[in-house]
Amino acid sequence: MSNENTEQTYARPGFFARNGETILRIVIPIAVIVLLIAIWQAIVIIYQTPHYILPGPALVAEAFFEDWGTLAPALWVTTKITFISLGLALVGGVGLAVVMVQSRWIETALYPITVILQVTPIVAIAPLILIYTPTTQVALLICAFLVAFFPILSNMAQGLKSVDHNLLNLFELYGASRWQTLIHLKLPASLPYFMTGLRIGGGLALIAAVVAEFAAGSAGAGSGLAFRLLESQYRLNIPRLFAALFMLACLGVAIFALTSFIAWLFLHRWHESSLKREN
Repeated sequence: MSNENTEQTYARPGFFARNGETILRIVIPIAVIVLLIAIWQAIVIIYQTPHYILPGPALVAEAFFEDWGTLAPALWVTTKITFISLGLALVGGVGLAVVMVQSRWIETALYPITVILQVTPIVAIAPLILIYTPTTQVALLICAFLVAFFPILSNMAQGLKSVDHNLLNLFELYGASRWQTLIHLKLPASLPYFMTGLRIGGGLALIAAVVAEFAAGSAGAGSGLAFRLLESQYRLNIPRLFAALFMLACLGVAIFALTSFIAWLFLHRWHESSLKREN
């Protein structure tokens, strides 16, 4: 009986097509990465490039494992700053977006200030933040928060404003309060916009944490990967520098994958961006 069920499962139309597409989405990126590593290794071998200019993949992997005791704590510091600042940006961005949408006067007063903070390069204001904050870690958090805050705020505000007017009229017709309209209509309708802001803010929080640490020039046991990059550069330890870059890239990919999964989790059952076409 089980064999018959298995045969029927594999005989269903589109079974291999669906699973084949999933496999290709995994295999193709891995194949491209392997190809790029092979080209990198070939360039090092063919041109006999010194390791202090361009180390080969084997040297980078060796530095990754040998210096893990140094790089891992720095990775944790950068990860902690990134996620804390992203969490603060989520709370602040969503909260302020709700307040701004509820009152046009508050939006008129506050939105220009948020735009100014966004367009001002974080490297330019990082020295001032370092002066006025008690510790370097707090300064890094503020810098990362400022960069991640505006995409979440702007996308959330846009989502709250993009509710179907017919649905708004329907809620008014049935006498729904402003609070009920916000909870049961505006917030659910703004989820796709919020998820877009979340993905953008996650990547920007990591970038801002690294750039702010470059500007701060922090060092010591509590420093992040940015300091390890500078340290490796000054010591001409290029394999370790590449290993730190690899860790930053992996952290960025992990953040993007996590935020994309959260978006899929909330949207895949109903929103067009996550639904597959049936024809």
